[in-house]
Amino acid sequence: MMRYETLEHTADLMIRAYGQTVEECFENAAFAMMDQILDTSSVRPNEQIDIEVEGEDRYELLYNFLSEVLFIFDAKRLALNRFSVTLSPKRLTCRAWGEEFEPNRHAPRQEIKAVTYHELEVDEKTPSITALFDV
Repeated sequence: MMRYETLEHTADLMIRAYGQTVEECFENAAFAMMDQILDTSSVRPNEQIDIEVEGEDRYELLYNFLSEVLFIFDAKRLALNRFSVTLSPKRLTCRAWGEEFEPNRHAPRQEIKAVTYHELEVDEKTPSITALFDV
């Protein structure tokens, strides 16, 4: 099963992430976002970071989680490529792995400015996740 695909969108970047479980979809959505920012295959999972977000529902949890992963990259310069998510009704915890971002080694691809609520979708039946990013 593929982890994610990019979807056609006029101006922004849209991805659909897949998994055997909703948690795996969350993991693959974070991976997909990072994979669009840089070459995740060049990232060594040397550093571990714990991420915890709260939200009223799966949509808010997804938005807050992806926004936090983007913040960690932008503010802490950590390139992440591995995620282990645990979901409860109003909380998401994640252990993530990566290393300090090095542009000459991690091959930057494109800048993602923000995660958007627009077209955000969590399908628990498939399961899959659709997310749209401002680029």
